[in-house]
Amino acid sequence: MATTFELIASYTVGAGGQSSFDFTTIPSTFTDLCIKLSTRAATGGANDIKIMFNSDSSTSNYTEMQLQGAGSGTPSSGMGEQQTGTSTGSGDTASTFASSDVYITNYAGSTQKAYSADTVTENNGTTAYATLRSGKWSGTAAVTSINLSMNGAVNFAQYSTAYLYGVKNA
Repeated sequence: MATTFELIASYTVGAGGQSSFDFTTIPSTFTDLCIKLSTRAATGGANDIKIMFNSDSSTSNYTEMQLQGAGSGTPSSGMGEQQTGTSTGSGDTASTFASSDVYITNYAGSTQKAYSADTVTENNGTTAYATLRSGKWSGTAAVTSINLSMNGAVNFAQYSTAYLYGVKNA
């Protein structure tokens, strides 16, 4: 089965930063969605990225599990709500950005929406993190909009990018 990716929308953050990435009017013509992120927080340290579907901000409608490893240390696991990626911060090495891939399955179906995220962050070789997350939104409506923002109202730094792709399985 051939899989194709089609760009739906993209953002590149300009000077002054940006509070969120808002993907609206997502067509229902694809099988799945994929978001590719390259992010850095405008202030502070590394920061988690929250996902919100169809303007549903109720954290009780989201569940998530994560597994994180840092260098040669022991991996850790945890639970959270609405987390889908991690960003490097302004305190990290200049010009380093975290990379995240978020995959949302069966987004146009009438069942709860599952998503997974794979994130890598680093700070000039002194600290590197690999984080795997899987989550679920309990909503059963088709996903027509996605909002990505950082915890604590932190802005995305200049040159952060977000690309939303529709995935067709043919």
